[in-house]
Amino acid sequence: MSSTEDRRFEVLRAIVADYVATKEPIGSKTLVERHNLGVSSATVRNDMAVLEAEGYITQPHTSSGRIPTDKGYRQFVDRIAEVKPLSAAERKAILDFLESGVDLDDVLRRGVRLLAQLTRQVAVVQYPTVSASTVRHIEVVALNPARLLLVVITDTGRVDQRIVELGSLIDEEDLAALRGMLGAAMDGKRLATASAAVADLPEQAPLRLRDVLIRVSTMLVETLVEHPEERLVLGGTANLTRNAADFGFPGSLRAVLEALEEQVVVLKILAAAQQPGTVTVRIGEENQVEEMRNTSVVSTGYGAEGAVLGGMGVLGPTRMDYPGTIASVSAVARYIGQVLAGR
Repeated sequence: MSSTEDRRFEVLRAIVADYVATKEPIGSKTLVERHNLGVSSATVRNDMAVLEAEGYITQPHTSSGRIPTDKGYRQFVDRIAEVKPLSAAERKAILDFLESGVDLDDVLRRGVRLLAQLTRQVAVVQYPTVSASTVRHIEVVALNPARLLLVVITDTGRVDQRIVELGSLIDEEDLAALRGMLGAAMDGKRLATASAAVADLPEQAPLRLRDVLIRVSTMLVETLVEHPEERLVLGGTANLTRNAADFGFPGSLRAVLEALEEQVVVLKILAAAQQPGTVTVRIGEENQVEEMRNTSVVSTGYGAEGAVLGGMGVLGPTRMDYPGTIASVSAVARYIGQVLAGR
């Protein structure tokens, strides 16, 4: 890239930084005063004219300064040389806060709350998907000789409990045999595989356990094929209302808030972010969901032991602190993955 293009990018970078900080259109005089661009005001005015002609900045009102366009934000994000790093104290605080979560639900709720506070945007996290989960352990507890408690624990921290009415009595010997058969069929297997194995158990069981296994397997199959990927945790919605003016025409913010209530819309937004360690930034018109085209979405995947468990990220106006937001999304996703991997 030529030195002229590099200089113009520095002008664009300065406009983005000042507009994000002040919410005010930026003029050439202000840029020269605030930033060490190393050129005259006349050169900056000329660079701004070129940037405007190329669609990177625009003039919202006659005689006002300039603000970035979606194209300008995209150029800025694509050329971020260094994402703002979190301090060691910030990283430790994030990990300590997440590790205090008592179960999967608590960890994800804490992650969303933390991300909303760090970015001052709306934060969202998707529950681990069925396809990514593996059965860590199946426990069978006799509540009484005719009633069992089934506890399924997955590697993502999901815990499902179901009570099965047997319709007959079961003794300790048969209970031990039932535990062994269920453990062999399920432990260490992906949920879909475990579900299929459990469904086949009644045909393989001794006659005396067949009725019990039909009841147990029916309950377990229903449990294993639920769809937690359709569950989301959302936080920080009030942050949008603090920046209502950033959403343009009246009714735009309401459309965004209504779209956020539709889980399928949010899941569609997160669908492209399924790679841990890689942050995706969609700006304005790049969002496929029409109601979100006045917003930016910064998202990534979170995972454990190399497996992608789900997507997470933040949504806010295009006037956003992109370096800080990218760093926060990346850090919280990484630590949620670490916490879940350690459970």
